[in-house]
Amino acid sequence: MNWLHSVSYFFGGLFLANAVPHFVSGIMGRAFQSPFAKPPGKGLSSSIVNVLWGFTNFILAYLLLLRVGRFDLRSLSCIAPLAIGALLISLQLAKHFGEFHGGNAPERR
Repeated sequence: MNWLHSVSYFFGGLFLANAVPHFVSGIMGRAFQSPFAKPPGKGLSSSIVNVLWGFTNFILAYLLLLRVGRFDLRSLSCIAPLAIGALLISLQLAKHFGEFHGGNAPERR
C-alpha cells in the first residue's frame, strides 16, 4: 500500500470521528461549539450549523477513505491509520469539549 493512502485513511478517521459530536448535537437541536462560532471553537453555533459541519466532515471522511486507494475493512494496514486518526482526534475533542461541558472534572457538577 502506498504511504499516501495511509495518510489519507488517517485523516479520514479524523474527519469521521469529528463529524459525530457536531452532527449528533445538531440533530438533537442543541447549540454546540464549532469552528464558525465566535470565538471559534469556544462559542456556540446553532444546531443547523452543526448539522452542516458534521455532514461536511462525513463527506470528507468518505472521500478520503473510499475514493483514495482501495480501502479494505478487513485489512489491518487500512484500519490501523483510520483507528489511530479517530482515536487521537477523539481524545483531543474529549479534552476540548470537556472544558465546556464538565467532562474534564465530573466531580464539580
